[in-house]
Amino acid sequence: MKRIDLIAGARPNFMKIAPIIDALKAAEKRGGALRYRLIHTGQHYDRAMSGSFFEELGIPDPDINLEVGSGTQAEQTAAIMVAYEKVLLKEKSDLCLVVGDVTSTMACSIAARKLGVPVAHVEGGIRSGDWTMPEEINRVVTDSITNWFFTTSETANDSLRRAGVTDDRICFVGNTMIDTLLKQLPRLRQPTCWESLALETGKYFVVTLHRPANVDGEHQLLQLLDAIAEGTCGLPVVFPVHPRTAKNLRDLDSKTPQLNYIDPLGYLEFNYLVRHAKGVITDSGGITEETTVLGVPCLTLRDNTERPETITIGTNKLIGTDPSKLPPALVRLMAGQWKKARFPPSGTARRQRGSSSIWSESWKDNEQEPSTPKTESAIGNMPGRMKRENLRPCHYDFCES
Repeated sequence: MKRIDLIAGARPNFMKIAPIIDALKAAEKRGGALRYRLIHTGQHYDRAMSGSFFEELGIPDPDINLEVGSGTQAEQTAAIMVAYEKVLLKEKSDLCLVVGDVTSTMACSIAARKLGVPVAHVEGGIRSGDWTMPEEINRVVTDSITNWFFTTSETANDSLRRAGVTDDRICFVGNTMIDTLLKQLPRLRQPTCWESLALETGKYFVVTLHRPANVDGEHQLLQLLDAIAEGTCGLPVVFPVHPRTAKNLRDLDSKTPQLNYIDPLGYLEFNYLVRHAKGVITDSGGITEETTVLGVPCLTLRDNTERPETITIGTNKLIGTDPSKLPPALVRLMAGQWKKARFPPSGTARRQRGSSSIWSESWKDNEQEPSTPKTESAIGNMPGRMKRENLRPCHYDFCES
């Protein structure tokens, strides 16, 4: 039996690991040899940002919780590395699988590789080019030591190739977060604020803000909130407030415009709001993918994105961090002059379920230490520019059609 450590630490991770766990469970029922150990680093540790997601998405309780808690970037990175290293020294797994680009992703990758444990990165290769973002540093560091990359787009594949990664280490599998969204669509439910705020489908906006460039400066945050209030023309604005943003809003006190500030929502309630909104104003990356799939206009308050497909064929538009650019964009949206999505931006990740057969096959060929996998791509029938003559197909014996 071979065992994978599945690393999850922050809210964006949970949606991405849920389909992988489902795939591993399904493979095990069919007699597969892979097992997993779910490790929660505790990077996001309160119920609103962590616990409720496990329950709603059917993720089992973690086998190990590192419980690192809050801290600066350096403090959290160090605490996760030390704690995960102790886990590996006590009982080493055969592979460390990380997802996304949070602190836990980078920290566990480093700890694993230093102890000779290979790393697989789901959502590898995405880049914003913005070195002021902690996530960009996490991506680059993680990818620099990753053995196998499971990617969401051809843009990510090209980025890895430019960095010198060979095609036999890249598996184009699609987007596990969108797998979760599509699976959970029938279960989305109204939050309690739906009735209390008298919300109606297509007649309100959803806002999320958490990036330092937007929320850490009092002047910038206040100007953005004023621009949102102005551009939404009196329609209700629902703002589930991230803990980081909440602290800064408290400092602003009575200066903030009258938006509807609410506590963070669970996955099912938040995506219900997004699905039925007139538009979403955000600085998140993942939400831009969800709005594209749901066909909801999205205005991103950033100067760059690591998910360009949401712009080129999605519903997303980069507005930038200049608050004055937001009201004119909202005027176009209100006038019905917003682009439509061509779904899917990179395919769902049902093919991610093929990952376990990739690792199984590689380890079958080499019982000592996992090497670069001999299967080259998980693109299946998805479009791509992989060199087909160098490929042999991955197995999707437990993929659903």
